[in-house]
Amino acid sequence: MTSPQTREEPVTVRVFTQRFSSTPRGARLARRLVLHQLDRWGIPHGSAASDATAQIVAELAANAVTHGRVPGRDFEVVVSYTSATPDPYLRIDVSDTRTERHPRLTDAGRGLRIVDALATRWEILARVPVGKTVRAEVELSPRRREGAGGSGGVPSGDQLSGIIRRT
Repeated sequence: MTSPQTREEPVTVRVFTQRFSSTPRGARLARRLVLHQLDRWGIPHGSAASDATAQIVAELAANAVTHGRVPGRDFEVVVSYTSATPDPYLRIDVSDTRTERHPRLTDAGRGLRIVDALATRWEILARVPVGKTVRAEVELSPRRREGAGGSGGVPSGDQLSGIIRRT
């Protein structure tokens, strides 16, 4: 007797990685290139996921340039798109080489509060050999995040505008 085989759906992970100069121009370029890459992956400009991801990248890149800058060192952005069903998500990692300044939400400014509101979850990781990475994830499914902090799921454009105006 043969056992029925279960068919597993393949999981595709797409990754975009780029280093940028630690300048305001580098932060703007990071946001624009990430938006372009999302569009190539089938997440169109102007969609809720694209808008939320663009805002997260903009805030984390600005923080890397402003607070994590080390002269002569770049910052890095890695965006990965996992299209696993039923829970597709985007993971955004922004890394800088500054080790002594780790952001905390309790004394954070507007940027991390926006990230907290838009991301399903976020955290700060040590970067080897030096520096730190701020990681944020955005779930693309309509399910809501459980637990404290953030809105969970991807907010609509109107909700996104309200979040930015309130902070």
